[in-house]
Amino acid sequence: MNNLDTIADSNQRSPEDKLAWVYLVNLIFYLIPLFIGDKPIWKVAISLLTLVPFIYCYFWAYRSPKDKAIYPILAMIILGIAITPINTGSLSLFTFAGFFIGFYYPLRTAFISLLGFVALLAALTLFLEINHYYFITYGGLLIAGVGLFGVAERKRVEAQCREQKSQAEISQLATMLERERIARDLHDIMGHNLSSISLKAELAAKLLDKNLIEQAKVHLKELNEISRDSLSQVRQTVSGYKHKGLSSSVMQLCQILRDKGLSVSLEGDIPLLPLKLETQVILSLTELCNNVIRHSRADHCSLTFNTSADELTISITDNGKAEKIVEGNGLKGIRERLKDVQGKLDYMVDQQSRFTITLPPQQAS
Repeated sequence: MNNLDTIADSNQRSPEDKLAWVYLVNLIFYLIPLFIGDKPIWKVAISLLTLVPFIYCYFWAYRSPKDKAIYPILAMIILGIAITPINTGSLSLFTFAGFFIGFYYPLRTAFISLLGFVALLAALTLFLEINHYYFITYGGLLIAGVGLFGVAERKRVEAQCREQKSQAEISQLATMLERERIARDLHDIMGHNLSSISLKAELAAKLLDKNLIEQAKVHLKELNEISRDSLSQVRQTVSGYKHKGLSSSVMQLCQILRDKGLSVSLEGDIPLLPLKLETQVILSLTELCNNVIRHSRADHCSLTFNTSADELTISITDNGKAEKIVEGNGLKGIRERLKDVQGKLDYMVDQQSRFTITLPPQQAS
């Protein structure tokens, strides 16, 4: 489907379709000659009746695709020729045809059509003995002007269609990226936990088969804890999507750490961040705090926010006994999130573990 087919299709459904009736006000120039001089009633009647098929052809042309627009355009021209001996206001009908020619066809075709209109007006002037200065000169200029208006209108509608298409593509791309982000978040948050749940359930089933009840209870207890942690992480993630706010989320994370038996200190001022960046920071901090709970064996954790002219840093430090860090899906997911907002993740393991999120200043405003 080409652009003009798209234009015609959009005209049928857009609010601009209502303006089609407004444009018909130009038919007043068709009616004026009927009130000049003493016109027989039959001429007035035929002139008015001619408007019925003309208006039908007008809307036919207004809604036609390019390859079929020629038929209503020719019909309007034929109606104009037929009514000219009775009403020289037929020039108004010709101008509508000129508009649609300019709207649907390129400049070269429109120019050739203009010459055709001039030849047509000359022929009508010759055979009907009409005042040629009025009919040819004024008529030719009027048709040319309205035809150029049709060209301009086509350019405007084409630009509007391109803009709508571009906006639709951008919206579709944004939706795809958002789906990928949600899928990545769920994978990072739930992938490891679901694997652990499956493994614990399988081990518990085997121990029960061997009647090792106490050992099976241990795995079932751990399975329950993992399930609760997973539920908590999903809730935190959903809260991040709803943009509850970084400050509220940090306070919630601190409370979760305390509930797990860690003492927590919070240092520095929590900044206000753009919504997209805020969500990524919340998810990253949630993953880091969960790692502290699961792997660090620490009894103290501190969260530090430091904002300078050069950067924003957020550090999570614990006094755990980790000797080295093995990056899994969680840390890799954090790096991908931060990369999307031009940030980075660093960590060090010495007598304590420290994970630092760094964001450029333009992101921390």
